[in-house]
Amino acid sequence: MLRKLLLVGNAFAWSAAMLAMPITVANPVRRDLNLGRADAALQRLDTVLAQNPSDAEAHNFWDQAIADCEAAIRLEPNNSNYHLWLGRAYGQKADHVSLMAGYKLARKVAAEFKQAVQLDPKNTPALSDLGEFDVRAPAMVGGGVNRARAILQQLQNLDPAAALVLQARIAEDRRAYTEAEADYRSAIAKSSDPAQAWMDLASFYRRHGSVSQMIAAARNGAALDQHHGPALVDGATVLASQDPQTAIQWLNDYLNSHAQSEEAPAFAVRAELADLLQKEGDTEGAQEQIAEVHGLASEYRIPASPLNTSDRAGR
Repeated sequence: MLRKLLLVGNAFAWSAAMLAMPITVANPVRRDLNLGRADAALQRLDTVLAQNPSDAEAHNFWDQAIADCEAAIRLEPNNSNYHLWLGRAYGQKADHVSLMAGYKLARKVAAEFKQAVQLDPKNTPALSDLGEFDVRAPAMVGGGVNRARAILQQLQNLDPAAALVLQARIAEDRRAYTEAEADYRSAIAKSSDPAQAWMDLASFYRRHGSVSQMIAAARNGAALDQHHGPALVDGATVLASQDPQTAIQWLNDYLNSHAQSEEAPAFAVRAELADLLQKEGDTEGAQEQIAEVHGLASEYRIPASPLNTSDRAGR
């Protein structure tokens, strides 16, 4: 889902290309990414590009998310996943620019998501992202709830759980909150990842100020996530303002697990953990996490914090 992008920043550009990269390159890079070793992954990709500057797969991993997704598309214009990730890259940038620039980028987001679906009508992540975009964005930039309803019909035959989540977002848009809640709960029963589905429900409660239900849903999700995977990171984000100690524990559980994924890169999770520790008064612990972030991904920009003033001043 699009909410994942709020955590990983430019790191999201690294995963789409794994589908076709030669296994001798893909396996070590994926291992580095799952463990959050961004610099090591980039060094491997440096080697690939030095040997073959036209390697579309390596380009789609590159640190310059938009530029390199665009480069990958120039090399393979019919790759549905490349258009999906370029749309996500535009969306991430749109969250940090002026209103006018955001308007222009939003139109690009819509165009790329639509192109991804056109190239592969069974690309479930692309359908889900396009549907969520349509719910959130006005018609003037290519969105609209009626468009989302059309996407919903396509999703229902491919991924019933994803369809229910989109149906819930449509219900939220028309303020049918009871109906939306029921859809989120139905998605839990149908999902292949019920821990994540519980976190989706927890996010719904958070958006609507239902604190006790939010906490209960997040804890239900955590209880099901026995491998301590990315769902715990989402749960920590949901709980951070209400129960920071539990959020800190969940982030640590994820970082100490064997279920780390490029969906929630370790360096970005450590940056989130540093922020929580600082807010809780553990300056030393926060500094340790920031040092880990810089060791794993030297180019990652940690969000502004009193801990990073001197570092930002030197950039």
